[in-house]
Amino acid sequence: MEHQPLTVGQFHAEHGDALEMKLVTGEAGLDRVIREPTVNRPGLALSGFTRYFANKRMQVMGNAEVFYLRSLRREERVARYAYLFAYKIPCVVFSRGLKPDKEFLAAAAETGVPIFQTPLVTMKFINKATLELEMMFAPRSSELGCMVDILGVGVIIRGESGIGKSEAVLALIERGYSLVADDVVKAVLIDGRAVLCTSSEITRDHMEVRGIGIINVAQMFGVKAIRKDKKLDLIITLKPWDEVKDVDRLGMEQEYVQVLGVDIPHVMIPVRPGRDIARLIEVAAFQIKLRKSGYNAAHELNNRLLAQMAEKIPPPTS
Repeated sequence: MEHQPLTVGQFHAEHGDALEMKLVTGEAGLDRVIREPTVNRPGLALSGFTRYFANKRMQVMGNAEVFYLRSLRREERVARYAYLFAYKIPCVVFSRGLKPDKEFLAAAAETGVPIFQTPLVTMKFINKATLELEMMFAPRSSELGCMVDILGVGVIIRGESGIGKSEAVLALIERGYSLVADDVVKAVLIDGRAVLCTSSEITRDHMEVRGIGIINVAQMFGVKAIRKDKKLDLIITLKPWDEVKDVDRLGMEQEYVQVLGVDIPHVMIPVRPGRDIARLIEVAAFQIKLRKSGYNAAHELNNRLLAQMAEKIPPPTS
């Protein structure tokens, strides 16, 4: 899916406090776009090596860059600054509380590049900023349904309105499991192979129960009843009994649905009065947990039947 451009202002608004980034100058340039999910140290470019310069990334100035520039004559420094700002770099961050000189600030102001300061050591800032950038650049989607963490198994429960999702989730919470999201689940792709899910900040801790209204799950059941995010392991679709034509009674073949390009195990549970849906969801989660460990009950039973049939068939006579 297409990713929305990430601006310097957005990154600073979301992660500036955690990274202790203070804007020194260039507020007008906060709409500059960060085009690559990592950071760059421009030492080579400042020293005169111009064949390759990762100008689409955030630039970080540490001790090596700052003390090298201080060793140059003023005219030479100004020339190096002019080369740096000739590129459309998103922003520059001075780590370790280092301060840009007046020539640097003048060159930045002329081109409208935001300049930040952080007391973090250079590598700590780079590591933390890269993790946050990778998360912000990761593909995202929204899934309709409720998500629950059942003993480490992240389960999204889907189904049409009024099918009983909220009642099942409440029953699971009462059994000691944790709510991740209600109604809309926000998903993000991690490392191209795992889907991490969470809820909207606004609706976190809350869920809607038809006939009762909005309830605060954390206040009602305690903070252990809420989990901020969870890896997606299973999707369960609740469907009216009469609408399910063919039900796999053995579970020999695992069905999958794709979320952000990742195959997620899928189970369909027929719903009718009298069925304990919460218990069935719980068992489905346990089943997935066992399969991930290498155990498949249906295959084990099938192998037993094949072995028994082989014993009863007499050996061929010569």
